[in-house]
Amino acid sequence: MARPVVILFARTPRLGLVKRRLASDIGDAAALRFYRNQLTRVIRELAKLKNFEIIIALTPRHSRLQPRPRFHGISQSKGDLGQRMTRCFNMFRRRQVILIGADIPDLNAAIIRSAARALKSHDAAFGPAADGGYYLVAMGAKRAASPFANVRWSSPHALADTLTNFRHHRIATLKTLQDVDTGADLKATLISSLRRTPKYP
Repeated sequence: MARPVVILFARTPRLGLVKRRLASDIGDAAALRFYRNQLTRVIRELAKLKNFEIIIALTPRHSRLQPRPRFHGISQSKGDLGQRMTRCFNMFRRRQVILIGADIPDLNAAIIRSAARALKSHDAAFGPAADGGYYLVAMGAKRAASPFANVRWSSPHALADTLTNFRHHRIATLKTLQDVDTGADLKATLISSLRRTPKYP
């Protein structure tokens, strides 16, 4: 069986280009620093995955990151988020494809592996974000005809709208995680991280 494909959707980390909603709260430089650190962390998690094909899909087009062993770089196509994701999935029509975002602090290799396991008994798997969107979407060979049609992106309805397109498919739901789009999101993430930090006498 062909290896599952993991596609990381990412923006080239440039000042003023990334996390614009977050930047309006904490400034462009701080938002860039957060995104660059997040991108590095996610790539480190992807490096832990064995027997997966790893692709980094960048925007703007013709962007480049530092080359990494086992990773392939491609440019995202034109169009809205749904159109760009659809084209990536269509590159691998008969393989398991797991597409993830780059701004989820708690996303790790274990969750990506769980998505691949879910596809053994489901047609698709979603990783819900706390704001009503999703940080991960995975599909096997049996797919919705138009998986991302009529989705209200960047809204609390993004996941619900997408699931409407999968109403005739078997769906698995993964752990809900917090993404970081605003200063309030970042504060909530930091507080959650501090609460999980072991306390020593």
